[in-house]
Amino acid sequence: MPDITDENHLDPAGARQLATALATLINDTRHLVTSAGGSALVAMVSEHIGCPLAQVPNVAISFGTWEHVNLQRGVEAYLAEHSPDATWFGIAGGGRSHQEVVDMLASAGMGHGYELGAVDYTTVATGADSVTEAVQLGLVRSAAPSGAPVVIAVRGSAAGFNHQPNCMLQILAADRAAATAVRDEIEQQMRKHDAFRGAILQFDVNEQRSNELVSFLPRPNLTADQVVLPTGVLESLERHVVRGAAHNARLVALGQHLKRGLLLYGPPGTGKTHTVRYLMSRLTEATVVVLSGRALGMLPAASTLVRRLQPAVLVIEDVDLIAQERSQFDGGNPLLFELLNRIDGVDADADVTFVLTTNRVEVLEQALVDRPGRVDLAVEIPKPDTTERTRLLRLYSRDVELKLADEAGLVAAMDGVTASFVRELVRRTVLSQVDQQSATVTLTDTNLRQVLDELTSERNKVTSRILGGK
Repeated sequence: MPDITDENHLDPAGARQLATALATLINDTRHLVTSAGGSALVAMVSEHIGCPLAQVPNVAISFGTWEHVNLQRGVEAYLAEHSPDATWFGIAGGGRSHQEVVDMLASAGMGHGYELGAVDYTTVATGADSVTEAVQLGLVRSAAPSGAPVVIAVRGSAAGFNHQPNCMLQILAADRAAATAVRDEIEQQMRKHDAFRGAILQFDVNEQRSNELVSFLPRPNLTADQVVLPTGVLESLERHVVRGAAHNARLVALGQHLKRGLLLYGPPGTGKTHTVRYLMSRLTEATVVVLSGRALGMLPAASTLVRRLQPAVLVIEDVDLIAQERSQFDGGNPLLFELLNRIDGVDADADVTFVLTTNRVEVLEQALVDRPGRVDLAVEIPKPDTTERTRLLRLYSRDVELKLADEAGLVAAMDGVTASFVRELVRRTVLSQVDQQSATVTLTDTNLRQVLDELTSERNKVTSRILGGK
């Protein structure tokens, strides 16, 4: 072989010759291994389960991409019980994310395409601020509850043949009953160690990858004095939604249903979402799933999740986007029918609450709001009155110094605005004062009025309307 290097340079022709020789050596070695005893990858499977791959029944189940964390937990719990010393192995080769594990094994058995390799790992969230490592593609030799040898294969969050991302669990065994028993027990372990239980989750859609996502959200920490509503409204909401396990057991014993439907309606910016966040902070034991915007199409998956994780709450923001009166659509809105079916499909004694919000209650389908058992309580969240605007002004100014010579006059000047407008007024006023040399920020009639006049001026009328102005 020619000398391919000198002190400073790599000879291109020599490098190509060396690369060709190495590639030939690798291919020849792979052929020899296959000829001598078959693929090392296939041997890892077939020698363990005791039969050729062609005779192995393929027992599999797929899950949504968001279930990857639970699939990992379920498999880990199963291995800890049945084969705590088991070691994972992987598959090497191109195009793995688009192939079934059994197909890759079949290709490997013919001596091309895939080989024994390292395990692929990825990171999945286990909470709002915690993650863990999960198997993206890997296999592990284990045993069924009966003791029969099995191989467990995991493929996480990969696009299958239908181009829909999913997680896949496959069990390879000589006996189908043994494989099915493993699959069923792993599913039970997934539910037992469910990372979603008691969490706040938000469904979303990744437009670039066209897949469905679930994100963990931190649980809000709000007190009743941070929610400014008309007298008695917050108390009414808490009575309807916030109930403990002992209270629920008592209701069931008395023959009363648990399923609840709550509709919050009112103009934009009045505090509907803020009120929902307060309820989340009170429902410390409940799983909360939030749907909004483009994720409203994931209603079936979200409904299934809340039924599984009782006590649970399904929040559907801007429900008018899918629940407009059906005459507005030729043939009806499919998502409206889906919503009605999902609410009706939850048993009356299920500890599930549907919380719906809308800025346009007048366009809602009457079958949703008028039929008992779908919405049990509809509450208007109106624009704040004088007393409430005063409370809001003080609430949003609680971290600065507030010196008002004429608080009543300032509050009166804000007649007709929303809670979000008051918050933005305070924020902009603080922003205008932070450059001052004083150690503290002071809000006065003068600087608040100046910002209020600016926000309500003719040139800012669109901004004012967006913020909830008059």
